[in-house]
Amino acid sequence: MPAIDVYLIIACAIVFGAAIVRGFSGFGFSLLTISALSLIYPPQQILPPIFMMELAASINLLPAIWRDIHWRSLFPLIIGCMIGTPIGVYALSHLPPAPMLLALSAFVLVSVWLMWIGYSLHSMPGLPATVAAGAASGLANGAFGIGGPPVILFYFASPAGAAAGRASLSAFFLCIDIIGLSNLSAMAGLVNMGSVIRAIIYLPFLIVGIWIGHHTFKGVDEAKFRKAVLLLLGLMAVLIGLKAIITAQ
Repeated sequence: MPAIDVYLIIACAIVFGAAIVRGFSGFGFSLLTISALSLIYPPQQILPPIFMMELAASINLLPAIWRDIHWRSLFPLIIGCMIGTPIGVYALSHLPPAPMLLALSAFVLVSVWLMWIGYSLHSMPGLPATVAAGAASGLANGAFGIGGPPVILFYFASPAGAAAGRASLSAFFLCIDIIGLSNLSAMAGLVNMGSVIRAIIYLPFLIVGIWIGHHTFKGVDEAKFRKAVLLLLGLMAVLIGLKAIITAQ
C-alpha cells in the first residue's frame, strides 16, 4: 500500500481554501496559495501548477467580464509586466531559497499593509506610473508567482470603479499567467510533467472552492471578510520570514 503524502493533502486543502476566497472576492488565490505552500514546498515547485490553475480560472471568467474591462490601463500594465517578468524568473532560478523567502515575506507584508490602510488615488495614474505598476507586478509574478498586489492596489485605489477594477484584474491575471508560464518554461525550465500532474490534482479543489465562494458567501460582509484574509496573509508572511531565517542558519 503506497504511503500517504501528507504534504499533498495539506496542499489540496490550501488550494481549496484559497479558491473559496477567489470565488468570493475575485482575487487572492495566488497570494494565499503561494504564501501558504511556501511553508512546505520550495517556490520552484509551486509556481508552474498555480499559474496553470489561475489560467483555467481566468479563462472561465472572461466572457462575463469582457465589457467592463478598462482597456486603456490594461495594455500599459501588460507591457510593464512583460518587462518585469523575465527579471523575476531569473531571480527565482538563480538565487538561493532563503533570500527569496525573505523577499516574499517582506513583499506580502507591505502589500497587506497598503491594502489594510485603504491606500487610494484621486485620478487614474499616467502612462509611466501604469507601466511601472505592471513591471512591479511582473517582477513579483516571475519571482514569487504573486503578481496581484501591485495591480490590485492600482485598480482598487483608483477611481476606475469596482466593476471595472474586478474585470480588469481578471483580464490582467489571465495575461500575466500566460507571460509567467512561458517565461518559467523558456528561461528556467521549471514547467515539466510533475507540474502538470500537480495542477491536475489541485484542479478539482480549485473548481469546487470557487463555486462555493461564489454561491455561499454572498451575504457575508465583504469588508470584514477581506480584513480577515489580510490578517491571515500577514500571519503567513511572518511564518515565511521565520522559515527563511531558519533555512539560512
